[in-house]
Amino acid sequence: MATALTKPKPMTADEFYDFVHQPGNEDRHFELERGEVIELPPPGKVHGFVCGRVVALLNAYAVKVGQGYVCCNDTGVIVEEGPDTVRGADVAFYIDDEDIDTMERRYSHEPPRLIVEVLSPSDKPGRVVQRTSQYLKCGVGLVWIVDPDIRSVTTHRKGREQQTLVEGDVLTGESALSKLEVRVDDLFARPGPQKSSKSPRKNGPGKRKPKGKK
Repeated sequence: MATALTKPKPMTADEFYDFVHQPGNEDRHFELERGEVIELPPPGKVHGFVCGRVVALLNAYAVKVGQGYVCCNDTGVIVEEGPDTVRGADVAFYIDDEDIDTMERRYSHEPPRLIVEVLSPSDKPGRVVQRTSQYLKCGVGLVWIVDPDIRSVTTHRKGREQQTLVEGDVLTGESALSKLEVRVDDLFARPGPQKSSKSPRKNGPGKRKPKGKK
């Protein structure tokens, strides 16, 4: 459960950056919620595995199309200002002209094209909705909410109804990332040859109910 650490006045994104990099905070997980520091529990192994799969698949896409790059490990994104809110995105995909010499050393003010959030047992539905809304409001083109328990991905875009895809479906980057196609199955599969599965279908207007936990 998230724990609030009170402070006399709202903390700015720059002050928050300095705070989380103080000695003793290196292995702790924080976000900034409208100027208030929130401590989060560290993610589990499944969460880390799925994030790693997402990073690998998006890196492969970046190499294929020759543009863009992936940021992971809870990279800070400023989603609100005055008071500031900084979210630690599980995975983010950017398309710009920056390289390691010109990238922002602190938290990014520019929204990525895609943010992927992998759910953990501690994530409450209300907070997931809030995070997604903040991402879209600050200009993120596409948000994927990945649920490892039922092996589904719910996609969100501003002004469009959310859509849930399951194993056997194919995620696309839509207008945010052209030519991106990712099998939902591949988000949860170990690298290497896998057992054959049903033919994938691309996301369309229809929706299917996610499979229940086995």
